[in-house]
Amino acid sequence: MLLKDFNGASRPEIISALRPCLDIQRWVEQIADERPFSSVEDLLNFARSAASPFAAAEVESALSHHPRIGEVAAGESSEAKLSRGEQDALGESSDAVIAALAEGNRSYEEKFGRVFLIRAAGRSKEEILEALQVRISHTANEEEPIVQQQLREISIHRLRGMMSQ
Repeated sequence: MLLKDFNGASRPEIISALRPCLDIQRWVEQIADERPFSSVEDLLNFARSAASPFAAAEVESALSHHPRIGEVAAGESSEAKLSRGEQDALGESSDAVIAALAEGNRSYEEKFGRVFLIRAAGRSKEEILEALQVRISHTANEEEPIVQQQLREISIHRLRGMMSQ
């Protein structure tokens, strides 16, 4: 999407376009309402802090849309397609790494009650596994800001991709 199209679109069109980047209502509304942006970088900079901090309920709702790392996102939603593309870029890994990711996902979910979230784009499965193993040792208080940061990284990555189409 071109910046001029982003700036000129209706509020409902922009909210709909932003949701696959991050399905947090306050975030999409603040970005929609801040238009026009003078550059894509200004848009990305604003998006990095929009709706900050996210409320716990917003984080939980946004995480409900994310598949486990190493699993293929089901469905035909824009967010599922983005997730599949991001995880496809992880490449092939050994069966041992894939099994360790599955076990790590289960352990993380048992401990924190939600899916493990990390920006997959630009990382190998081995790097993600290493981060997962470190993060399982965190307390809930230590993990919360990391989850918020990862949501923002994913949203900015997706928003940058949307603006380069």
